[in-house]
Amino acid sequence: MNLEANNAMRGNDTPIRITDIQTLVVNAEMRNWIFVKVLTNQPGLYGWGEASLNWKTRAVTGTIEDLKTLLIGRDPRDIEQCLRAMNKFSYYRLGIIGATAISGIEHALWDIFGKSLDVPVWRLLGGQVRDKIRLYTHLGLGKMTAVYDTFDHGALRDQALSVVEAGYDALKVVFIPYGNHLSSIPDRKHVGRLMETLRTAVGDSVDIMIDFHGRPASIAAALGYIEALAPYGPMFCEEPVQPGDTAALIEVARRAPCPIASGERLVGLKEFIPVLSGKAVHIIQPDLNHTGGLLEGKRIAALADAELIGVAPHNPNGPLAGVAALHFAVSTPNFVIQEEMTGAVPWYAEVVDSPVKRTGSYWEVPQRAGLGVEINEAAAAKHPFKPEVQHAMSAMLSDGTIVDW
Repeated sequence: MNLEANNAMRGNDTPIRITDIQTLVVNAEMRNWIFVKVLTNQPGLYGWGEASLNWKTRAVTGTIEDLKTLLIGRDPRDIEQCLRAMNKFSYYRLGIIGATAISGIEHALWDIFGKSLDVPVWRLLGGQVRDKIRLYTHLGLGKMTAVYDTFDHGALRDQALSVVEAGYDALKVVFIPYGNHLSSIPDRKHVGRLMETLRTAVGDSVDIMIDFHGRPASIAAALGYIEALAPYGPMFCEEPVQPGDTAALIEVARRAPCPIASGERLVGLKEFIPVLSGKAVHIIQPDLNHTGGLLEGKRIAALADAELIGVAPHNPNGPLAGVAALHFAVSTPNFVIQEEMTGAVPWYAEVVDSPVKRTGSYWEVPQRAGLGVEINEAAAAKHPFKPEVQHAMSAMLSDGTIVDW
């Protein structure tokens, strides 16, 4: 029985239509979360999504304001058609800012669709393919200064042990030096010793991922660090070179003695196709908050599956992005592991009533309708927009050369 028939049985035969799209910005210290609320003409039926993009808050919220004129009056359940309207009617290619805005809106459309049928979103994405979702977090449980500023052996060891004590059996670190076209012997040895410290501290039963953040400026520099790390069994080395140079990534993956991952800065299926068809990675990392949403993420995952490549979605964003990733993971066969940062701020859980339940290093499968999340707008209002910390300003060599962050 269709929704209109169900509504008619309840005395409500009004078609569902989008009436407004609003944004709510929450400053989470090192970054702003951009929550998106899609309202409908049905009382109490609305959806939440997230469109957070570091250092681009005002650009994204402005883009959402522009895009909403393309959706007012449309049925929010026609997700494919809504996506086509936003992409096709925009004329110019939207890039990362536009794709992030669309992603947040699209999350909210799925939320509405699930609520309208009283089923969780993962049911609509293909249904359940696993009973629990494996997770990893960062040093400091996601506290940004710990994530990006830990180059000291003692702090690295202590923060890693804290993550393990919190129940996680996988963690990610960022300790590759800001780089140039060649890596020095002292830098390579320091990275190797840091990894040795980490592996000694947490043991072999804990998986370790190293985020290169695209800092090496050449294939040679990337491989130099990978070779220093490989003896200690990293789960994968992430983004060893800047995105966009697929040939370089293919060469790194071919020569690296450990798995390679990348993909967080790619936008839409078209940018993923050469990476996947060229087998430039062993793990692909679409960001469901930036690449166009859940539907685009499922397409990327399907192509990756055909190429024997696993999916580990990127997500250092806010609570709603995490919930969207959870529903994706429940329904995606070649999913491997999910990044999350629920420790980013101490009031994380005050802002959102979330279906996310963690047991050890796993999320449970959610059962609430839609995405199953609700925002405490009063609590969110206590953390209004602020300009974000420009952490990238530290990405500079000793001679003053600005390099990739």
